[in-house]
Amino acid sequence: RLEEFLKKEVDLELSALPDFEERVIDFSEVEQLMNSINTIPAPCAPVINPQAPNAATGTSLRVCWGLFSDDTVECYQVCYKPVSNERRSDEQAEHTLKVKETYCTITNLLPNTQYEFWVSALNASGISPPSERAVYVTAPSPPTIKSKKIRSCENAALVCWESRDINPVDSYMVEL
Repeated sequence: RLEEFLKKEVDLELSALPDFEERVIDFSEVEQLMNSINTIPAPCAPVINPQAPNAATGTSLRVCWGLFSDDTVECYQVCYKPVSNERRSDEQAEHTLKVKETYCTITNLLPNTQYEFWVSALNASGISPPSERAVYVTAPSPPTIKSKKIRSCENAALVCWESRDINPVDSYMVEL
């Protein structure tokens, strides 16, 4: 039987809906979408601002920077470490945090201490080179008045205090 079947010519005709037979696929929307997607380069290095007046407390610093290009940026990476005069300054712990804005306030710092800051910009393509490094200084902690050593008379007063800062303080302002 198989031999007889193989000798016969079989005419198969498949029927399909007319919509399917004449369907032309339009890729123009996909092509427009593909053309609109362009690769964005990694951003340029941000420019860190010098420390602004009144931008420090004894334990915090407000750091600001800018990006002077039209680069697309998703976030910024702020790095900082205490400045050390010792030779082993490279061993100082670096801290890093990510922020969306072009400024941030760093807290839990030591009073009257210099910190070195630098910033990088990030997007989907990568990370920018770091900015130049800038040194910021926290404010000294308030001195402690030695109340047992205060002396006064009609025209004068003697007030003594001591600093709790490790680093020397440049000057003090006494207000009456």
